[in-house]
Amino acid sequence: MFWPVSGHLLGVGVAYAWLYPKGTDGETPKQKGRGVLGVQYFDEGSRVSVLTTQPIDRPLDYRAPEGGCHLGAFVEVPLGPRKVIGVVWGKGDGGFDAAKLRAVSRVLDVAPMRAELRDFLIRAAEYTLTPLPAMLRLATRVPGLGDPPSMRKVYRKGDRLPERMTDARTRVLEVLENTGVLSYTLGELAEMASVSTQVIKGLVKTGAVVEQDSPRDLPFPPLDANYAPRELTDSQQQAAAVLRAGVETGAYGTTLLRGVTGSGKTEVYLEAVAATLRKGRQALVLLPEIALTAEFIDRVEARFGARPAEWHSGATLTERRRVWRMVGEGQAQFVVGARSALFLPFRDLGLIIVDEEHDTSYKQEDGVLYNARDMAVLRAALGQARVVLSSATPSLETWANAQAGKYDRLDLAARYGTAVLPDMAAIDMRAEKLAPGHWISPTLKARVQGCLDRGEQALLFLNRRGYAPVTVCRACGNQVGCDHCDARMVEHRFLKRLMCHQCGETRPLPEACPSCGVEGRMAAVGPGVERMAEEAAATFPDARIATLSSDMFGSARAIKEQIAAIANGEADIIIGTQLVAKGHNFPLLTLVGVIDADLGLQGSDLRAAERTFQLIRQVTGRAGRSDKPGVALLQTCQPEHPVIRAILAGDEEAFWSAEAAQRHAAGVPPYGRMAGIILSGTDAAAVFDLGTHLARNAAPLRRIGAEVYGPAPAPVARVRGRHRVRLLVKAAKGAPIQQALADWIAPIRLRGDLRLAVDIDPQSFY
Repeated sequence: MFWPVSGHLLGVGVAYAWLYPKGTDGETPKQKGRGVLGVQYFDEGSRVSVLTTQPIDRPLDYRAPEGGCHLGAFVEVPLGPRKVIGVVWGKGDGGFDAAKLRAVSRVLDVAPMRAELRDFLIRAAEYTLTPLPAMLRLATRVPGLGDPPSMRKVYRKGDRLPERMTDARTRVLEVLENTGVLSYTLGELAEMASVSTQVIKGLVKTGAVVEQDSPRDLPFPPLDANYAPRELTDSQQQAAAVLRAGVETGAYGTTLLRGVTGSGKTEVYLEAVAATLRKGRQALVLLPEIALTAEFIDRVEARFGARPAEWHSGATLTERRRVWRMVGEGQAQFVVGARSALFLPFRDLGLIIVDEEHDTSYKQEDGVLYNARDMAVLRAALGQARVVLSSATPSLETWANAQAGKYDRLDLAARYGTAVLPDMAAIDMRAEKLAPGHWISPTLKARVQGCLDRGEQALLFLNRRGYAPVTVCRACGNQVGCDHCDARMVEHRFLKRLMCHQCGETRPLPEACPSCGVEGRMAAVGPGVERMAEEAAATFPDARIATLSSDMFGSARAIKEQIAAIANGEADIIIGTQLVAKGHNFPLLTLVGVIDADLGLQGSDLRAAERTFQLIRQVTGRAGRSDKPGVALLQTCQPEHPVIRAILAGDEEAFWSAEAAQRHAAGVPPYGRMAGIILSGTDAAAVFDLGTHLARNAAPLRRIGAEVYGPAPAPVARVRGRHRVRLLVKAAKGAPIQQALADWIAPIRLRGDLRLAVDIDPQSFY
């Protein structure tokens, strides 16, 4: 369904200023009444405007229910034959016959949406050109929102063991013992332990598991800001003092906390969390990867004496409902979550930490297209909160804002304790002699063996999932592709399947070529991490090998368990994708070998150099984080490449300055504006016709001096059977690009299954 973009935009031309409130004019957004509920009240029968989560381009008028309702109240309203969730958005506009208005069905028993969150949704919708109902859906994605308070049966560990143990019973007790969750519902516990509910009920009869009644939504235990403060180094203390002072002001501000890998950035910003808790305000930490939460939650518990609330896809539905409700009531002081946690209904949000702020996973690439890093700044500005952007390798956008004085900046230049940064060197693959089908160079092999002889861990990094990226027929040359996408299928030998990494389609490994039918001539071409693990096992037969790749685990819990096992020394060689680069601490790891350091330098992505620099600096930073020195070796065919030389030199400021100069000269982000238009449909000709029509009728964009490139097929031109065409809009930094885009696409009425999406500040161009 086409969403009319122009129907809900309010002052869209100034939306960009809200992302960076300390702009060139020196003005900041007006304070929006932090900590004060909207006081407007609507008497029974009066006309109210309700914004629903349905694809309608405006709020709808209803009659206030019996007992009336407040501005911001979450309500259930009739819409056709259905009842849907909405929020009282204001006074009705009077454009519909009052006698025909339907009444609000009921007011939900949850805290009303505060003015700050309503403003945030409006501004975020304006900036991203997203229909406001779609933005509201992000703020109401909670199971059982309309359910009344009730009791439930929960299950916790008892104080005795059953006389007879089985594997299934053992799994149940291990879940209750080791996950840190005090109690589960019957279904959740059965799913976590992979057992039937009868196993749990049998344990209840033995007293090993206790069944009890509990309210569905309980407050989270309070955190003690003074429970167990860590001893900090002088540089950490200085940085923490600055962050605490910022929190004490109670005013908006953003700080880049840049520290080398292993410098203790987490302990520094936890001091800012402590200051926030002392002021009675709430804190939010965003993490880029669910697998990072287990270790982080343990650190929070050790620091504050209790566990924070968790909000991510790995949390149970029951727990997510509890978090949503308790955040709104102020009964959850500290939340750790994924990017969607930004849309929780905080009662008084005083601090947002964006950990690993450079990480590309903060950009939502489907549905509502937004960057959580930028939205964190926006939400903090509207709520008079502080933002800390933490990274060893900040994004160029953040670096440039710090350089321009829009953000404050703190630096931690040394690792914590006795740890030092690893020595780095390149292995010139042009001089190495490798047998066909092998990718570990003799030089790297010798260094890994030395590492194993000393009882230390080695990491072999290759940012490519699966066994091999291409499966080709040696008889006819056909490369096996996906039936639904213009992409090759990737062999996953551990699963014995071919998989499309665009749509997720899988099929068994073929014995015969799908094209010519010849058997026995299918060959895997190129390496993925599974193939690297196979080569490592053959090269180092006595080594224990662990492979870390997101698609090799069925759940976030399984990833956490593998990471914990590696940290405890239960593996000698780690084979990993970019999952291993995201903040993990492996004390025994002293050697990192990057198998194909040139991989990210291919193609024309304007961020290719930046991302390669960040990724390799992050992954090499896993080495030598304890008392033993580390070494990082980069296998490359281009040791003279400027990015490789910058990585080896370790002069990050020089790299950012050079990269900034190139971007500035080209007028591209962060020194210019860009927006992507993604068109898709099952009829390729219709999609191109729409793109051509848009390109020829771009007068609103030309009026602001913008350039339009395209239409052109997307790099992956067909996904899930839909053909994809892109246009790219480039404008000067101060240009009102959102308003021009809205005017440009407003006349478009999509026919059939054609779809149009707008991506403001695109991070990728697939």
